[in-house]
Amino acid sequence: MKGIKNLIFDFGGVLIDLDRLRCIEQFKALGLNEVESLLDVCHQRGLFLQHEKGLVDDVAFRDFIRSEAKQPNLTDAQIDEAWNSFLVGIPTYKLEALLELRQHYMVYLLSNTNNIHWQWAIKNAFPMKSFQVEDYFEQIYLSYEMKMAKPDIEIFKAVIEDAGIRPEETLFLDDSAANCVAARQLGIQTYTPKAHEDWRPLFND
Repeated sequence: MKGIKNLIFDFGGVLIDLDRLRCIEQFKALGLNEVESLLDVCHQRGLFLQHEKGLVDDVAFRDFIRSEAKQPNLTDAQIDEAWNSFLVGIPTYKLEALLELRQHYMVYLLSNTNNIHWQWAIKNAFPMKSFQVEDYFEQIYLSYEMKMAKPDIEIFKAVIEDAGIRPEETLFLDDSAANCVAARQLGIQTYTPKAHEDWRPLFND
């Protein structure tokens, strides 16, 4: 951690625990039998990827699910529940760690996500005691708002420029090796935690 002043955290798999199989099962229960090939822990495909890039809005995404499932009467709530079943929760110790790290570093979030997931997370994953999502980060960068997604190197360039940070003074934590490779091309230091890993020892003196 010598020389590190900035921390950029991924969301899925690093902060929030994920359950891909549960999500696949719930979508299949709605009639979306081909969903498995479109969903990945780190990188989505097809219209799911377009949703993460903000190129397809929530209305079009839900209509796609209805069309693919051949279930025109599926409600928005049914679709959102299946989609949000991908997200489990953020362990309290990680939220507490973020608050502690903010006392020593500039802490940012950079996530490939979509509006449906993010609104769920704001309401259900980040609140702790009196803290809300904005209390954990200096700035939040979301793929669907930026119209680009990791591992596109342009998203890292955009974050560096907007935040006004130096790559060599920055550590990026992401559970995708491909995303870390892209970040290192710009001189950003990286760490790739495993699923459910407690990454706090990285910051021990």
